[in-house]
Amino acid sequence: MVLSSLCQTGFTVLRQIEPVVVLEQLGSTLFETALLMVVKDRSVNATYPDAHLSREDSQQKAITDFYMAYNLIIRLLPILPALLLARLGDRGWRRAPIVVPMSGYLLSRLALLLVVVFRLPLEVMFGAAVVFGLSGGFCAYWPGVMTLASLGSTATDRSKVVELLYGAAGLVGSLVSGHLFLLYSFSLKHGIVLLTVSALLHLLCLIHSIFLLQVSVCVCVLPNTEPEDNCHLIPPAYSEAPAEAPLGKDMVNVVLLFAAAMLYNSAVGGAIDILGSFVVKEPLNWSATQVGYGNAAGFMIFLTSFVGVMVFRRCVSDVTLILIGMLSFASGIYFMSFVTATYMFYIGNMLKKVIKSHSIVCRKNNKKAIVQYVEKVIV
Repeated sequence: MVLSSLCQTGFTVLRQIEPVVVLEQLGSTLFETALLMVVKDRSVNATYPDAHLSREDSQQKAITDFYMAYNLIIRLLPILPALLLARLGDRGWRRAPIVVPMSGYLLSRLALLLVVVFRLPLEVMFGAAVVFGLSGGFCAYWPGVMTLASLGSTATDRSKVVELLYGAAGLVGSLVSGHLFLLYSFSLKHGIVLLTVSALLHLLCLIHSIFLLQVSVCVCVLPNTEPEDNCHLIPPAYSEAPAEAPLGKDMVNVVLLFAAAMLYNSAVGGAIDILGSFVVKEPLNWSATQVGYGNAAGFMIFLTSFVGVMVFRRCVSDVTLILIGMLSFASGIYFMSFVTATYMFYIGNMLKKVIKSHSIVCRKNNKKAIVQYVEKVIV
């Protein structure tokens, strides 16, 4: 009886969205370490005669040029496919924003594996990035995950478990990624074991999303609406909503919120992107193992932000928490510009982990009223 109950509980957990998040994040962290190390190895002999650069500077320029083009593709190309997949999700195809991007994830991981095994040109990864982008990429995948997570939980528990699992999986995957990359034999080159494991994890994630993932029934019921009308990531406005502020004041607040989010994300994205090429050159010159440890330190932010929110929100306001988060990141990334040793990198990384700003924004008490107003303005 007890064994049957445990099996039933385990099967119920297996059909939730959390295993998808864990498998995908484990595979992605392995892939990110492998991609950086492969790009570093392929850029050793890069030359720029017209620029009169040293060998080390030429290698760094080749790495940054690759990542600049690669990141532009994987971030701009998914915008339209993500909107189309979101529309499908709102029409009842809840698995579409997860299954389709998972196919792109798997194909891009297989592409890098082929690049390593058959010594294909590194430019093949630009084609893999295009496939990844056309599948919706992270732009479609993560909103799909948060939609299913919100439908299977109450408003209080919304996204907390998913974010913690995302960070924990990234931490574990990053810690082992460098060691897996260095596994080598006469028949297997560096990175083949790591990329094989990454591809297998994404294959399991895709199979799970197609055959096991259960679309939960929305547990929240808004007043004066039908049950099916409540199963949206953005809930519709209803008559019992709080009184709205004047139109001009609300519009200013909405514009400021969007502007702050765009500026903050641009700063974070630009700073994080450049760290990869920085740590693999002098003075740090990290190996694959150290790159994995550095990535793991970055994922600690999900754990520290969760604890920070729980501790500080009892004594300070949401606005204060947001400012603490922004200042902590700004101070940490400023300190990074003076890093000349590995221990200094971890000190700077620790400074920008006090609070993760956008996780505070997602938990603001007036979130529902703002979202309803934005939806009404857009529609």
